[in-house]
Amino acid sequence: MRKGLLLLVVLVAGLVLGALVAGTARIGSLFGRGADPETIVSASLQSMREQNRLVPFTARYVAVVTSEQRRFGLAARKTLIMPGTVRYELDLARLTPASLAWDRASRTLRVELPAIELAGPEVDLAATREYDQGGVLMALTDAESALDRANRTRGQEALLAQARAPAMMRIARDAAKRAVERSFALPLGAAGVQARVVASFADEAGSPGRSYLDRSRRIEDVLRDRAPRTPANTPSS
Repeated sequence: MRKGLLLLVVLVAGLVLGALVAGTARIGSLFGRGADPETIVSASLQSMREQNRLVPFTARYVAVVTSEQRRFGLAARKTLIMPGTVRYELDLARLTPASLAWDRASRTLRVELPAIELAGPEVDLAATREYDQGGVLMALTDAESALDRANRTRGQEALLAQARAPAMMRIARDAAKRAVERSFALPLGAAGVQARVVASFADEAGSPGRSYLDRSRRIEDVLRDRAPRTPANTPSS
């Protein structure tokens, strides 16, 4: 029977990558008041992509697993208590101009986020504890090493299973959305642009989806339309 114990959530939503927020917040001041929102958003996107990965949430879990072996009428059992930390990451390099849509009428920026990725678990070896029974079988055979391997594998699987629990994924996704929204909203506000930023995942109920993005202007399309055009060459007489 799988046993899992949630020990501690060590980072709360809102305590996110400082460098990401600080970097994007400085962008607004570079453009000054009156800058157009599309240009600010494009610069913010580039700054975020350079950060590479965002870790909006980290949690610590404890797995309790037991393995048993029987040979020659003897039995051996080992129980492993394994604490480990799992990071919930967002690959910012997967954010592209196609992930953004600007609705000028409502002054709303919609951001479609890539899926959350789990990194780890990072096992706390110093806090790991083992309890065993059946010393005779372990002394005469390789049962102990086999039980250790089985417990380590099952322990890591149990940690990841806890990390993937719907409640924990929901907390991580909410933290990621708030971090990304803030990273776009801060430079916009610093430049005097009043705008609403809404980040969401593609599989969420209420996500803008393709229909909204098709109706709104993509950032890349807006900037391309504003690019200076080279006048066509006219034949000389």
